Amino acid sequence: MKLRAYLLMLFVVAIWGSTFVLIKGALSDASPAAFNLVRMTLAFAVLAAAYHRYWRRIQRWQIGAGAMVGLCLAIGYQFQTIGLARTTPSKSAFITGLVVVLVPLFSFIPGLRAPGARPPRWNAFLGAVLAFIGILLLTAPATANAHPQSSAMGSIVSLLPDLSSINIGDLLTLGCAVGFAFHCIALSHVSPRIAFQPLALLQVGFCAVFMALSLPFIEHPHIAWTPRLFIALAIAAVLATAAAFSIQSWAQSVLPPTHTALLLTMEPVFAWITSFLIMHERLGLRPASGALLILAGIALTELVPQPHVPTAHEAG
Repeated sequence: MKLRAYLLMLFVVAIWGSTFVLIKGALSDASPAAFNLVRMTLAFAVLAAAYHRYWRRIQRWQIGAGAMVGLCLAIGYQFQTIGLARTTPSKSAFITGLVVVLVPLFSFIPGLRAPGARPPRWNAFLGAVLAFIGILLLTAPATANAHPQSSAMGSIVSLLPDLSSINIGDLLTLGCAVGFAFHCIALSHVSPRIAFQPLALLQVGFCAVFMALSLPFIEHPHIAWTPRLFIALAIAAVLATAAAFSIQSWAQSVLPPTHTALLLTMEPVFAWITSFLIMHERLGLRPASGALLILAGIALTELVPQPHVPTAHEAG
C-alpha cells in the first residue's frame, strides 16, 4: 500500500513538474487566461462526472466556502500562467515552490492560522531567509562592476543582485506563490468540515467561474486549436488537476506528512529536468545556486516536524 502511494505521488509530482514546459509551449497557441479558463472548465467537467453522486450532498453554507477557496486558486493560477509566458519554466517552478515557505509565515498572523494550529517555528523563518536569497540569485543577474580598478570593492559589488533587471514574469510568478499560499490557508480552514469530493467540485467550479469573469480585464483572449494545445490541455486538466488532486488526497492519508513534503520538493527539480531535456535550458552557477537555496529553504520549512499544512496543489 505504501509503495503504491509513494510511486503514485512521485508520478503526480513528475506530472506537475513537466507541465511547466508543456504549458510554456502551449502558450504560443493560446493566451494565458484563455488557456486557464479552458483547462479549469475541462477539469471541472471531469470531476463533475467522476463525483456526480456527491452533488446532492453539497449544503448551502459549503458554497460560500468553496467560492473562497476557488477564488484563491484562480488568483494563483492566473498569476502563474501569465508569469510563465514571460519567464522560463524552471524559474517559474522554483518560485512557485516558495508557497511552502509563505504558508507558515502567513500563519504567524493569528487570524489566518487554522483552528488549533501552532505558530510557525524557527525553521519557517530561516527557510524564508534562504528562499529569499535564493530567489534573488535565481532571478536577478549580478551588478556590473563599474570600478575595475578597485578589485576588492568590485568583487563585492559584482555579488549584489541587479534588482532593476528582474523579469516581470518572475514578479508575477511570485504573486502566484502568494495566491497559492492563501489557497492553502483557506483549505486548512474549510477542508476539515467538507468532504474532499464536494470541495473539489466547488473549488474547481468556482475557479473556472472567476477565471471567466476576470478574462476580459486581463487580456484579449485568443486560441489556435493545434495538436500541441490539445495535448497540453488534456494533460493539465485531466492528469495535473482532476486526477492529481484525487491521487494526492488518497496518498496523503497513507504517507507521513514529512515524506509527502520531501516528494513535493522534487517538483521544481522535475521542471528543470524537463526544461533541460526539451528546451535545452541551462542554469548558470549563480541561478543554480539560487535554485538550490530555494530547495533548501523549502526542505527546511517542510521537513522539520510541525503541524501539517496543505500544499499549493492540495485540493482537500
